[in-house]
Amino acid sequence: MTLTIENLSKQFVKNGEELVEALVDISVDVRDGEFICILGPSGCGKTTLLRIIAGLDHPTSGTVRIDGTVIDRPNRKLGMIFQDYSLYPWRTVNENIAFGLEIQGVVEEERAGIVQKYLALTGLSEFGTSYPYELSGGMRQRIAVVRALAVDPKVLLMDEPFGALDAQTRNKLQYDLLDIWGKTKKTILFVTHSVDEAVFLADRILVLTPRPGRICDVIPVDHPHPRDRTSVEFAKVRRYVLDMINQPKCSLS
Repeated sequence: MTLTIENLSKQFVKNGEELVEALVDISVDVRDGEFICILGPSGCGKTTLLRIIAGLDHPTSGTVRIDGTVIDRPNRKLGMIFQDYSLYPWRTVNENIAFGLEIQGVVEEERAGIVQKYLALTGLSEFGTSYPYELSGGMRQRIAVVRALAVDPKVLLMDEPFGALDAQTRNKLQYDLLDIWGKTKKTILFVTHSVDEAVFLADRILVLTPRPGRICDVIPVDHPHPRDRTSVEFAKVRRYVLDMINQPKCSLS
């Protein structure tokens, strides 16, 4: 799998006239199986970038390609996970996970097998007949991840999926996500505001400037998973990222 973002820019029309630049000249090659965190302040275009990659929005200029094919509409190779879970409250967990498979025309028996496979992967098999309102926020977010995985995308696009959760649940889900990533070998692009989260998860950290969002730096994180947040090595990388984003050209303030 190859995912290439080349010279991507995005402008929005405001008040019918004024052009607002959201993204400027974003270029990056994403490697197969890589975990990239996109770090930046509110309003810098992180979600816009993810939506364009997913084919849910269109760039003003530039291209996104997956395996050489230009992305200009939703594509089965790309799965999107939102912060607010986006689960259907009238569907059970099993039915939520199976939804994308239904759209693809997968037969019922095969759907059931896939659903059970991914529930088992995340330790949620006993909750298949539950409804979203019966689950905790952390469990609902895990179901959202499972639903995206069930249609077997090549790339998972995750828009601050843990941002609304308490610190303890957020840390637990970070470990869960790394476990799922290790087992499925998916490529992940993960938007976050948190330097700590980015250093804990990422192979590379893509730092965006305040609006209009430009790439300020791409920082490799070479330490193996799982990472110890209390280690000297982790602290060094975290300090380097903080020093970088506090420079005038990168400032997240």
